[in-house]
Amino acid sequence: MKIKNTLVYTFAVLTLPLTATIAPAASIQVLQTFDYPGIGNSTLPQKISDQGVIVGTVIEGSGAVGGFFYKPRIERFSDRPFTAPNDTGNPTLGRGVNNNRYACGEYLNPSDGAYHGYLLEHPLYITFDVSGSQETIPLGINNAGNFVGAATLGDGAQAAFLNLGGVVTTFQVPGATATYAYQLNKGNQIIGYYNDLNGAAHGFTRDHRGSMVFPIDKPGAIETLLLGNNDSNWGVGRYTDAAGATHGLFYITSDTILTYDYPGAVFTSLNGINKGGYVCGYYVDTAGIAHGIWAKLNLNGVSAPDTSKPVVSVNLAFPLLEMLRNGAPAL
Repeated sequence: MKIKNTLVYTFAVLTLPLTATIAPAASIQVLQTFDYPGIGNSTLPQKISDQGVIVGTVIEGSGAVGGFFYKPRIERFSDRPFTAPNDTGNPTLGRGVNNNRYACGEYLNPSDGAYHGYLLEHPLYITFDVSGSQETIPLGINNAGNFVGAATLGDGAQAAFLNLGGVVTTFQVPGATATYAYQLNKGNQIIGYYNDLNGAAHGFTRDHRGSMVFPIDKPGAIETLLLGNNDSNWGVGRYTDAAGATHGLFYITSDTILTYDYPGAVFTSLNGINKGGYVCGYYVDTAGIAHGIWAKLNLNGVSAPDTSKPVVSVNLAFPLLEMLRNGAPAL
């Protein structure tokens, strides 16, 4: 079942102290909410190509987990959830997509109990593992076919990786216990998040020379996750406030982070953004079911920032919410 909406909301503008200027209000137009067909399915979009194809993960009511493609302009899903050939158990997750409709993600191989990466160049699946790693999870791919992700190395360290033309580089944010690279753009600028010694998440960016900016946090947040960027290096993600509510975010610079909540949701996440400013993500309702969002950013919004939208308190009894909060790498 797909639910179409055309709604316009306004981001709240949040700037760090001593910022020289305050950005104008930006608006987001929710073009559509959508659900993978079936009863009790949670729909978790992850990335959106410049052509508007969304890749994501569906958690079916039965507990099965697979990847999906969705074309919002024609409201069409892939015929069935896709699974990697070596996934003889469960699950396969859809994480990244580019303009060639090449996808990436991870699957669980029950023979060794480990997650392995895949590249889907339809109809071919290519298994990918960082050399010597225990687990490999690709998280984002750009239009040149370069991709990034996270890996558990042979010594147990949890590092990010970059595959640039077949040459693999691993890196870690200094002092981090785990580093996750979620997306890279045409300039090979990377966005992601890392966990500190206390386990809290903070955003980071890395340029093509390897220089990193960190920590990136929404002021007052207890955790900030950056999950996608576009060719302008605009970023999207989510953060958790001191009360435990999770909100979507739009990152322009370290000094300017805009927030977004889907009305009535207990959890909102913005996961992917393309060069046209189209965004994919999801919200979780009060029954603990996740629903996909397709939206459009407008940086020239004229409405005053609205911080009055209530966010329903999160019931941590929901298994999906526990997974979204505690899983690594996050969906």
